[in-house]
Amino acid sequence: MYGRRTVLRTAAVAGSGVVVGGAVACSGDDKGVGPAGAQPAPKPVAVITSTPKDGAKDVGVRDKVAIRVEQGTLEDVTLTNPDGKRVKGAFAKDKRSWRVTEPLGYGKKYRYTAHAIGTDNKEVEVSGRFTTLTPASEVRATINPIDDVTVGVAMPISVRFDAPVTDRAAAERALSVTSTPEVEGSWAWLHDQQVDWRPREYWPEGTKVKAAATLYGVHYGGGSYGLADLTTEFDIGRNQVVKIHTPDHEMRVYRDGKLFARYPSSNGEDKKPDLNTPNGTMIVMAKHEKARFDNARYGYTNVWKKWAVRFSNHGEFIHENDDNRANIGKRNTSHGCVNLLNEDAKEYYQTALIGDPVEVTGAKKDMPTTSDVNDWLYDWRTWKSMSAL
Repeated sequence: MYGRRTVLRTAAVAGSGVVVGGAVACSGDDKGVGPAGAQPAPKPVAVITSTPKDGAKDVGVRDKVAIRVEQGTLEDVTLTNPDGKRVKGAFAKDKRSWRVTEPLGYGKKYRYTAHAIGTDNKEVEVSGRFTTLTPASEVRATINPIDDVTVGVAMPISVRFDAPVTDRAAAERALSVTSTPEVEGSWAWLHDQQVDWRPREYWPEGTKVKAAATLYGVHYGGGSYGLADLTTEFDIGRNQVVKIHTPDHEMRVYRDGKLFARYPSSNGEDKKPDLNTPNGTMIVMAKHEKARFDNARYGYTNVWKKWAVRFSNHGEFIHENDDNRANIGKRNTSHGCVNLLNEDAKEYYQTALIGDPVEVTGAKKDMPTTSDVNDWLYDWRTWKSMSAL
């Protein structure tokens, strides 16, 4: 009895072994089956991706930085700078993406963490880091006119750089001008450290102008990048134009195209081209109640004159010169400036705005374009050809 029962148990165990073995053989690749034969839990369906990728280096400070999720919605995204401060960002309306809304810093390490809930209601998390580029140099720029000024109808907008710009097109793409009313105009590079915008014709009186130079993060070439963004808002004043036909010995001032004032003048010497008041359209650049004039070449130093209005970097002013009273209105005897009687010079000085046009004709010599305020010395077609775009 005992022996038989033992044999039967052995046979039962042996038989079970065959069955189990057969089950394993038939299961094949069905890995992960639990002790009770249960199937593994399915993976979450949501997939989070980042731009730039985890571990990225030399990321541009204005490059697109974004987190996206497929088959789910984002619950939270955190991007922090090396100080642990959270970087500003915004979700899309459908909460399937998030993007940075402020510029990043140069040469900094950033960390991000994102959580999402998939369409299967399961949570997914991702984290990573990236490093922004370190410029070989950061180039400062300035913009003129400054905020809240009123300027004349010929005033250009000028952006100047502290170092040469190799990739002019990249810099110019970061510049914009808007105005009310809308005015046609163009940027032009006067040299590799200055780009100006001017309208095709003089600004309409009363125009309101906004200009922006979003230069931070712009690569100028050679490892040089923009240091900061710039903006300005200013107004265009009344339409006043000075016209000087040098042989007439008279300076005329026009308002809205109509003669407003006329003053007898003595201009640059006619017979000496180097002493002419040169032909061209210039602009009022600066005003001084008193200014010192020095020119050792022509025998004078430390000469002070009143009501001096500079209209070129070539050396020309409109100013008082009562010492030359005998020639004012009769003969051209100056070294290039426009001499007026004291009372006339003061009256004009009080009406002048920076940016007013000064149109000179009749001289033997033209104003050279080497001056850094020479925008109106070019015809419109030439001016547009000086754009990098």
